[in-house]
Amino acid sequence: MDYLYERISYLRGLAEGLEVDESSKEGKLMLHIIDTLEDLADAVAEVVENQEDLSEYVELMDEDLTDVEDELFGELDEEYYYDEYDPEYLDEDLIIDENEYIDDEIEE
Repeated sequence: MDYLYERISYLRGLAEGLEVDESSKEGKLMLHIIDTLEDLADAVAEVVENQEDLSEYVELMDEDLTDVEDELFGELDEEYYYDEYDPEYLDEDLIIDENEYIDDEIEE
């Protein structure tokens, strides 16, 4: 975020160094653009701060949820988390192509 503020300060200094006339149309526009950029940088900084707070809050909730799960369900081994179900009764011949079914239905 500091980079944005540095760039805005540079632009403001550049405008002052170039003696941008605030009474001219172009000068008003340029100075208002610089002010708007500063407002946008403030808004972005606030959003970043809020996001960091929310991220920390979610992390704490996740830890609390893990504690509750451990209390309710106990410590489960890794093998209980994965249920490798491989139905052996399936055969490739049972898979019906949708287009074949529609074509057969039309011919009858």
